[in-house]
Amino acid sequence: MSVNEPLRPLQSLRSFEPTQVASRIDAVLEQTLHDQRLVGAVVLVAHRGELIYRRAAGLADREAQVPMREDALFRLSSVSKPIASVAALVLVAQGKIQLDDDISRWLPYFKPTLNDGQPATITLRQLLSHTAGLSYGFLESAEGGPYHAAGVSDGLERSELSLEENLRRLGQIPLQYKPGSNWGYSIATDVLGGLIAAVHGTTLAVAIDQLVVQPLQLHDTSFKVSDVSRLTAAYLNDQPRPHRIEALEVVPVFEGTAGIKLDPARALDPHAYDSGGSGLIGSAGEFLTLLETLRKGGAPLLPQALVDEMTSNQTADLELENWPGRGFGLGFTVLKDPAAAQTAESAGSWRLGGAYGHSWFVDPAEQLTVVAFTNTAFEGMFGQFTVDLCNAVYGQ
Repeated sequence: MSVNEPLRPLQSLRSFEPTQVASRIDAVLEQTLHDQRLVGAVVLVAHRGELIYRRAAGLADREAQVPMREDALFRLSSVSKPIASVAALVLVAQGKIQLDDDISRWLPYFKPTLNDGQPATITLRQLLSHTAGLSYGFLESAEGGPYHAAGVSDGLERSELSLEENLRRLGQIPLQYKPGSNWGYSIATDVLGGLIAAVHGTTLAVAIDQLVVQPLQLHDTSFKVSDVSRLTAAYLNDQPRPHRIEALEVVPVFEGTAGIKLDPARALDPHAYDSGGSGLIGSAGEFLTLLETLRKGGAPLLPQALVDEMTSNQTADLELENWPGRGFGLGFTVLKDPAAAQTAESAGSWRLGGAYGHSWFVDPAEQLTVVAFTNTAFEGMFGQFTVDLCNAVYGQ
């Protein structure tokens, strides 16, 4: 064990015997596929640095009867967020920016204001922790709101906007609250993308490639599809089975909201701006590599101190809407109260997901990393499958 390897609790009674874990997860996958709540999935589980479960199940493309493969490529949607967040922290490690720096130095065209019209100061830490006062258009009222009126893209639909133009429009809308005073899941990671590009002096795509992808020797994590034949089709839960998302669909994530615009064709649009919050393409295996890198201490990307900062709760006692028992670190949620969250994960675990059907979590106390990429929204992000999978991993 390396000096950076987290210590396992001395009295942990949990068992992660590979054969038993495999049997339990297989049962969950088979049932979920049988119920037609998922079309296809790739599930990977690492324990103490060893891959103890790996399986590609179901279909990558149901209409063409293409089986799912372990190296399938997925539209990462919000799985992009922790990747972009790590890139920003690499710049912190390099001394090019600090967590509490005012971002206006690098983004002079992004000029957010408070409700009273006064200029607002946003820091890198607030972007990473989603405490910057921003929101998402898909969370606005079904009747519309300022993001819709200004034509701000959430980063999931095809748009002719450049990243800079999208941020200019965003900067014209008063913030939801004074930065640092509240929390709200938001387009902050797209602003972060603009900041990363400016600090690094390149495009966001080049920055992520140089800061994260190349050091980890990844090959498929990019804003472009490296191999179209491995890109999965995208599906949306429906009755009696999920339907294929062929064109722009507006789907309410929460009742009464405007709805998220799912547009699978964006992944193949060479003109789509680099969305740090939702635009990356990648595989389950490469994302597992990134998570395990962080869990083991961060090398060669980050020092342990920055990993500790990233994985600690940054939102104090603020309540995270739709995430009871969890706080937010610098790029993903951090579990504060397993009972309140109704989960078998240990306190201190990290978790997030992706709208196209992805979930993942890291339990540092148990040296456990789980990645489940599916091609079915929203079951694979927050459906019963994610609960059943977590329980299967822990033997609950």
